[in-house]
Amino acid sequence: MRRTGQAPPPPAPAAALEGPDGRSPVAGGGRSGRRDTLRTEFAFELPRGYVDETGAVHRTGVMRLATARDELVPLRDDRVRENTAYLSVVLIARVVTRIGTIDDIHPGVIEDLFASDLAFLQDFYRRINAEGHTRAAVTCPSCDEEFAVDLAGGRLGES
Repeated sequence: MRRTGQAPPPPAPAAALEGPDGRSPVAGGGRSGRRDTLRTEFAFELPRGYVDETGAVHRTGVMRLATARDELVPLRDDRVRENTAYLSVVLIARVVTRIGTIDDIHPGVIEDLFASDLAFLQDFYRRINAEGHTRAAVTCPSCDEEFAVDLAGGRLGES
């Protein structure tokens, strides 16, 4: 038996599938017909900053969402097998795409971060991958007022 009818339209080119911000939309869209986009990259500002070999300080950067591969591949790394604490260094190096003007992020760059910056990136990683956002609940030490701070934003006290 042969069916007749129009052939389905060809798939849209990749550019047509991107949202207004250049990211791919997530399936669905709800009743409004609006297509939601999945945010996969998050900007951050390091507390101290990465100091490169010339002495320049790089404070801003971008971290992308982790994939299953990002979490599995470091487990095969010999440095991680010898010292499990090194796992976070390799993992963070895989998901940070830029620090300042440096685009080649590798474990050596992450090793040279100040401890407070590494701790910040570990917490930032956990927030965007486990919780899906970069906000943190804080309490003012003077007035006990509770409010949320966006860790991806500027430094505390700046607007």
